[in-house]
Amino acid sequence: MGESGIGSVEDIARRAKGASRALATLSTDVKNRALAAMSEALPVHMDGILAANARDMKAARDKGVNDSLLDRLMIDKARVGSMSAALLEVAALPDPVGEVVKGWKTPNGLRIEQVRVPMGVVGVIYEARPNVTVDATALALKAGNAVILRGGSLAMASNLALTKVISEAAEAAGAPRASIQALPTADRESVNRMIKLDRYIDLLVPRGGLELIETVVANSTVPVLWAGAGNCHVYVHADADFDMAEEITINAKVQRPGVCNAAETLLVHRDLVESLLPRLVSSLQAHGVTVHGCPTTQTLPGVVPAVDADWSTEYLGPEIAVKVVDSLANAIEHINTYGTLHSETIITKAYDAAQVFTAQVDSAAVYVNASTRFTDGGQFGMGAEIGISTQKLHARGPMGLTALTSKKYVIFGSGQIR
Repeated sequence: MGESGIGSVEDIARRAKGASRALATLSTDVKNRALAAMSEALPVHMDGILAANARDMKAARDKGVNDSLLDRLMIDKARVGSMSAALLEVAALPDPVGEVVKGWKTPNGLRIEQVRVPMGVVGVIYEARPNVTVDATALALKAGNAVILRGGSLAMASNLALTKVISEAAEAAGAPRASIQALPTADRESVNRMIKLDRYIDLLVPRGGLELIETVVANSTVPVLWAGAGNCHVYVHADADFDMAEEITINAKVQRPGVCNAAETLLVHRDLVESLLPRLVSSLQAHGVTVHGCPTTQTLPGVVPAVDADWSTEYLGPEIAVKVVDSLANAIEHINTYGTLHSETIITKAYDAAQVFTAQVDSAAVYVNASTRFTDGGQFGMGAEIGISTQKLHARGPMGLTALTSKKYVIFGSGQIR
């Protein structure tokens, strides 16, 4: 996995570039065998992985890390099983490399094909989620890329243990050496070096908080495809089904509040202030959620007055901002003003309202009568994901295999000259 120290970052990247050239032509069978071997290796090395994670968890608790972050950091037998299963799910997906996206013939007889190819070397910079180590590696490898993993300090022992297990398993199954590497340090200088290595690294994917993403985007000379923050919204329209509105709101906020597709703001149409708003607020509070409310919502028991910052806050915990809006147009304006272009949902019986909402809300995933918690590569049938992009580049929303590929033109001639 490379030696510690800043000088090793370039060495790791250089080795990854060499491995990427071999990976680009690796057969689907070999890649799938490598993924299967990685899947088998995880439960075999369960004890070592859990022991490493226990060290990370103890250190995090000693630092006073909050419960939501601890939940993301924690690995147990079930989560190792999920990582193992995800590897097999990716192995079962079609190989995108070599796919002819489109082809045509020019009047002079040239046959042109646009073909999907690997990115090359993908660097993933992430924080306290050890599962990213496995998910990102699975997608990178299946898409023919070498991967460099730079996890955060809180999960260092877990990430290095996972990387050792899966990298050794992949190599034994035929993947090139240095296909999977982790930076053995979490200091800031390692990131500063990594984001300048455009000679070797073809794509960076930062996953984490806004500060991490902004730092990478502002300073990187490597192209960046970021997994954005999730200030997600539930909007309950005037004609909503009350039971559906409550069930979706609770699921979107409570089912797993520390993830990016959890709801952080609830918008309720003014016509529902007396009939439904008290029920929604009470239900949220009964599930342990602190409600930060607008002036109208503040008239309800136990509501904390919302300040301007609440509308743009990604709580990642048992808190939510609640605002009463006068119309569908006001709801859309609020979402497009304060949202992070991630995931939003409308609860409505009106087809016209749903059409306006999906057309005008400028986010990567826009739902009608469903929870925002479905914005996930696995839920979308992509297998594992490397993140959820809130950009408008070649990849948007959950980023699966094709997000880690590029395209090139292959042209067949018969002696044509211009």
